[in-house]
Amino acid sequence: MAITPDPNSEDVKARPASPANEGAKDDLPRAVLYMLATAAFIPLLNAAAKYLTPNYPVIEVVWARYAGHFIYMFLFFVPRLGTRLLVTSHPWMQLFRSALLCISTVIFMSGLPYVPLTTATAISFTGPFIVTALAPVILGERVGTVRWMSVIVGFVGAIIIVRPGAEGMEPAALLFFASAFASALYQIMSRKIASFDRAETSITYIAMVGFLLMSIPLPFIWVTPVSWWDALVFISLGFFGGFGHFFLVRAYEIAPAPFVAPFNYLNLIGAAILSVAVWGQFPDIFVWTGAGIIAACGLFMLYYENNQRKKAAKRLNQ
Repeated sequence: MAITPDPNSEDVKARPASPANEGAKDDLPRAVLYMLATAAFIPLLNAAAKYLTPNYPVIEVVWARYAGHFIYMFLFFVPRLGTRLLVTSHPWMQLFRSALLCISTVIFMSGLPYVPLTTATAISFTGPFIVTALAPVILGERVGTVRWMSVIVGFVGAIIIVRPGAEGMEPAALLFFASAFASALYQIMSRKIASFDRAETSITYIAMVGFLLMSIPLPFIWVTPVSWWDALVFISLGFFGGFGHFFLVRAYEIAPAPFVAPFNYLNLIGAAILSVAVWGQFPDIFVWTGAGIIAACGLFMLYYENNQRKKAAKRLNQ
């Protein structure tokens, strides 16, 4: 998951076996509220980064995103969990997984100054398709014809958005495919360690690793914010990123994935509203068409996977 959360990411679907959530009951109304908060916070995070990156180094913007995220998570979780917050059964995998997400974030934010927010958000939703395509190679999972067709059609939607070779096509849009690829690798790593660590631990590792990695080059590229407004936007990055991701994870913890996942696509609406309100960039018919295809394929894959699980469970119970 780079900046836009992936509806199918394993780290948000591990509720049944999560040690922090044993015995949890579904709370659909609260899950909806969490997803509405996510749909507001994640586009605001991306909009804040898009506002800052033309005038400040990307590394500094990413550092602020992770520094604020880490501080907020530390203050929010440590009083309740103490040193247990950093206890993990797979420390090196947590570190590597978090580094992949940090790389994805750097690439994503590098492209934001050049591409409308709605376009960037829509392309980022190709992450689940990349996971499906890589699963046979990395995880040894079988990917059937239906899944491959969903992947192909989903990427057709992304191509419609980017329109390679068309006049006015922005090459920087390709950065979001690279970001989605790094995010897909992160999601695959999440599958390998899913169900072992509590959500609070995984989120804190993401923030801590990103903060430490971005702190290394920071003294050499630092640019002091030129106004109080810019400083406030820098501070908002950690707030929106940290709590946006936290609300996403909490929603999956208290409600079934098939119920929660469709709400992720509200991020596209949030991004479109901010694109028009802040930059006057109204998505054209190609962006809406491609985004619609990507969302439809993502929802179909979710429905298909859920249906396959139900059939498998039914066979086991016979």
